[in-house]
Amino acid sequence: MNRCVLICAMSAAVLATGCASFHSMNQPTLPAACLAICQKLGVAPTKYILTVNVAAQTLSLFADGTFVKKFPCSTSRFGIGQIEGSNRTPLGLHRIAEKIGGGEPVGTVFQSREIVGHTSQPEFADAKITTRILWLEGLEPGLNQGTNVDSHERYIYIHGIANQSTIGEPASCGCIHLADADLILLFDLLPAGTLVWIAAT
Repeated sequence: MNRCVLICAMSAAVLATGCASFHSMNQPTLPAACLAICQKLGVAPTKYILTVNVAAQTLSLFADGTFVKKFPCSTSRFGIGQIEGSNRTPLGLHRIAEKIGGGEPVGTVFQSREIVGHTSQPEFADAKITTRILWLEGLEPGLNQGTNVDSHERYIYIHGIANQSTIGEPASCGCIHLADADLILLFDLLPAGTLVWIAAT
């Protein structure tokens, strides 16, 4: 399925459920702060942009600046934070630096980004990193890039988890968890380099 078909399918689903209209006054828009940081850093907005709202525990997909769909997610149970070793979810502008796990079965288990098993195996029934990995890189020097605040060096991912019952509430150790179906959809759609904006609200 190509990207255009995916976007159309997701857009149709949003409209069909009555959640929103693309022309509704209540339609989510790209955060002004995200666009301002892009301008400040000289970073061109990508075709697709993901935005994470930590307070709401949601991740939203935008295409060409237009809202497409919102997904429940899970950020850190320790709250927001930039510092290495804090186990907190970092804020600010990021991009997808690497995509890992394409084509692997749902429930594939990763350790250090290497496949080590499957959630169907008893020893991996509660695996913490599964299905797909979108490895993030911070783009704001001193906030999420460099020294002891580097999101990439902190191994901040968007990824799956064996226990999906926690999706929608803070439960991670800094990463962003998504349900398998949502993660695979986004993994297949988004190219490396796609911008990801993480905000408190």
